[in-house]
Amino acid sequence: MRLIIILLVNLLLGTFHTAWADDVVKNDAPILSTAEDSPRAELLLYAMSLIGTSYKLGGQSFDTGMDCSGFVRHVYSVATGILLPHNALAISRASMKIHRAELQLGDLVFFNTMKRTFSHVGIYLGDNRFVHASSSKSESVMVSDMGERYWAKRFNGARRILQSVARDDS
Repeated sequence: MRLIIILLVNLLLGTFHTAWADDVVKNDAPILSTAEDSPRAELLLYAMSLIGTSYKLGGQSFDTGMDCSGFVRHVYSVATGILLPHNALAISRASMKIHRAELQLGDLVFFNTMKRTFSHVGIYLGDNRFVHASSSKSESVMVSDMGERYWAKRFNGARRILQSVARDDS
């Protein structure tokens, strides 16, 4: 199964990245094209390859299912080698606070979904979208829009794990 996922990610790197980059350009989001952006590209492509993975409370494996923090922890560990805690609040404390306007691809977005702050986490994809393991709707890893009423009302903040990359906008 892991071999299939690795092959899928490699295939996506060759085909999906170009189409996805075109979509990102239309939305005035950062472009993943330089070598310095490679960790962000790998992170997002791996996260997207897990769409459809089952939700499981406390889970952190694509074989058995994942919850939101298990998903983020797994993606960051595999794609970047960074080991994060398995708890949305603990992840928020282990990362750098940023303003919503500063969001970059691969940053973390947090929500209050259990009547407590930082109870849900996802990975920012650009264009106001994020990928996360959801216990509602499809009970799987999925992409959602932060502008949807449910998420907009519950947004708690954003955090950064990967350092930003200076871009030459000239």
